Amino acid sequence: MIDMEKVAALIRETAEAVIVPRFRMLKQDEIREKKPGDFVTVADLDSERMLTERLRGLVPGSAVLGEEAAAADASRLGLLAGEAPVWVIDPIDGTANFARGQEGFAVIVALVQRAELCAGWIYDPLGEAMVMAEAAGGAWSEGRRLAVAAEAEPRQMIGAAYGRTVAGPRAAQALADSGRIAAVKNLGCSALEYSAVAQGRAHFTLHSRSLPWDHAAGILIVREAGGLADFLDGTTYDPRISDRPVLATANRAAWDVVCEVVGKLK
Repeated sequence: MIDMEKVAALIRETAEAVIVPRFRMLKQDEIREKKPGDFVTVADLDSERMLTERLRGLVPGSAVLGEEAAAADASRLGLLAGEAPVWVIDPIDGTANFARGQEGFAVIVALVQRAELCAGWIYDPLGEAMVMAEAAGGAWSEGRRLAVAAEAEPRQMIGAAYGRTVAGPRAAQALADSGRIAAVKNLGCSALEYSAVAQGRAHFTLHSRSLPWDHAAGILIVREAGGLADFLDGTTYDPRISDRPVLATANRAAWDVVCEVVGKLK
């Protein structure tokens, strides 16, 4: 059994020590692009390093898969195919926002073993808000059990959508233009969008890629809050697969609306 609160404390301490002090204080040479539009900062690197060192000691024999380590060595994704428990870390999700000095970023940590989602944490350092879930244990925030939104009329639904489906137009634009939902509101941070669904503030979040550091924790948290979260084609989410669209929704009605709209894209 993992000590959920101990992990949460480590994440908070790391954010307070490394991330928050650098918000709106980064120098130009502390920001770079790994590829066009994909930013990394000194805060990403330092927080991943700190979390890697501290989390590994919590579970004997565990490995760590961090986004920045995987960017340097893609073979590290193979850790998810092994038998050992794997900590999956996104040290700053929403780095583009962070690098621009804009709000809308979070720390994501998941614990995965044999492709099963064991636990997940999402931490908003500016709001000092932690959302977490353990498999079969529910989703929680500051002692409050979370629940997704009740079923709503489709035109009252809001959510987020990123990327392309098939080879067609952007899914966000298709949903916004469909007349089937109220609005698409992209925060530029998948962690906060999963958190919004789990806390009943949004009805869906759709992403065109399934990189494990972006999605493993959020998918478990939404599921444990009573929502649906899997690959867009309806197959069960697998953190070893990183190139397939993923969808999380508050309920089946929301899932069906999103699938119907984006399923028409060619």
